[in-house]
Amino acid sequence: MTYCEAQISVGETQNDTTSTKQINIVHGANFTKDEENFPGAAIFSKDDRQVQFEHEGADLWCDIAIHYLKENRLRAIGNVRMKQGDSVTMTSGKINYDGNTKLAKAFENVVLDSKTSETGSMTLTTDTLRFDREKQEAYYQDSGTIIDSANTLTSRIGRYFMEIKKFQFLDSVHIDNPQYILDSEQLDYYTTSDNAYMYGPSTITGQTYKIYCERGFYQTKIEQGYGIKNTRIDYNNRIIEGDSVYFDKATEFASATNNITVTDTINQAVTRAHYAEVFKAKDSVFATKRAVTISLVEQDSLYVHGDTLMVTGPPDNRIVRAFKNAKFFKTDMSGKCDSIHSAEKTGLIQLVRNPVLWNGENQMTGDSIHIISNVKTEKLDSLKVLENAFIVSLDSISQTGYNQAKGVNLYGKFKENELKIIDLVKNTEVIYYMYNDDQELIGINKTICSSIRITMANNDVEDLTFRTQPDGDIFPDKDLPSDSRKLKGFIWRGDERILTKEDIFDEDDNNIELVVIRGIDNPIDIDAEEEERDKNPGDPVNKIPLPNDDMSEPNKRPKVQKVKAAKFQ
Repeated sequence: MTYCEAQISVGETQNDTTSTKQINIVHGANFTKDEENFPGAAIFSKDDRQVQFEHEGADLWCDIAIHYLKENRLRAIGNVRMKQGDSVTMTSGKINYDGNTKLAKAFENVVLDSKTSETGSMTLTTDTLRFDREKQEAYYQDSGTIIDSANTLTSRIGRYFMEIKKFQFLDSVHIDNPQYILDSEQLDYYTTSDNAYMYGPSTITGQTYKIYCERGFYQTKIEQGYGIKNTRIDYNNRIIEGDSVYFDKATEFASATNNITVTDTINQAVTRAHYAEVFKAKDSVFATKRAVTISLVEQDSLYVHGDTLMVTGPPDNRIVRAFKNAKFFKTDMSGKCDSIHSAEKTGLIQLVRNPVLWNGENQMTGDSIHIISNVKTEKLDSLKVLENAFIVSLDSISQTGYNQAKGVNLYGKFKENELKIIDLVKNTEVIYYMYNDDQELIGINKTICSSIRITMANNDVEDLTFRTQPDGDIFPDKDLPSDSRKLKGFIWRGDERILTKEDIFDEDDNNIELVVIRGIDNPIDIDAEEEERDKNPGDPVNKIPLPNDDMSEPNKRPKVQKVKAAKFQ
């Protein structure tokens, strides 16, 4: 019986379903048998053509083939090439193929070429590759390299899903692109879109940025994406950290959501918020939702808060603006107003619209307040309260009266970060409670003059000096009516005083509604997301999912939950 007759005989004993799975020989060339070494197998070797087999839409060529007809399996050796339609070609030194399971195992310099689009393709090289034609999956466990139109990718373990053109890389994943390097513990990559989904510790190092995250998305062609777990971006002398951080190289833009920290590495300043945007070209940060910037002044942290914060300008000319409900706090000084403007270059902090400043127990108010630092020493230098200057402190002994001084303008001088001298000028008035060494009230000084100098010690009044024809007297307590004990324009705002760094936040700040960052702990249905992208390629939401969206449902806006905002440590 010839080999072909045996083939027909075996085929006739099987049902139609099984016979359709039989490996068929197309060109057998030289035929031999070796029952001692290959019992039951037919051995073919090439002549002027390679040996060729066909099986359910796939063709295989090789120099030598060992065909086990009854088991319906094949061992191909030498210059092996396997082709499936027009989209998949695999070459190797050897292939073991099982016609019943449609599983091929390729050895020695394996190269798999797959067409990913009309014009695109990818090439996978490895030492050993398993190709499951039933599931249309190929996988390796001993390191592999993939090259497509955009990237070169390597990993120790990988699986390729041919129908959806997706790679799943495990262990030591590395992407080498002329513009950046990406390393990840686990990564899913789509060859049609060049989109990468990262799981576990992942780092992307570009020419002008570095991104770290433990879960995220990256569009490798345009260097755009986001991280949603333990994310950090090193970006133009700033470090951006947050629950969710988005990045776009082309527009030089980054944004972050929830528990954000933006660190200015040059000026040693930090901005914290629950939403922030960073514009690299403008060297600026926009922040809102419990926003605060923290900088170092004379070894003391200065906290500045506003409903909206803007930090703009290069490192040597940083400008901080706090808008609406602005407040600031440092250990010995605090204040509030409608807006705050702080300039690094001039060392000037301006409190604008209805400002109030507390220095120790002293409350200062005026139309505007300026705090000036020495730009060289970075120490507090001077203070200005312009128009309707007023300084008030509660009488520490009686706890009922108020020491007061007012004038058109107030000028203060700091020494070693402590306010030492205060000069009030033009139309000045004073009401001051005077005590002896036994803390007995001597009387109440009420004086009018052209200017007053107040000498301070430990943020308390040490001495008063009246200049140019003072007009006043010291009144016994019983002789000065209560309605005469307050200067015109007196307002006590002690209940607004900011005593701790937490006091710069109001109830709304502490009970802000944070966006729920989903897709962090649960598996991401990225196949569904990629399918949605393919259906709606022009939809910007589908092209790049919002950092706060559920990654499996790109058309849905994020849900929110009410949680208490985290306190500063």
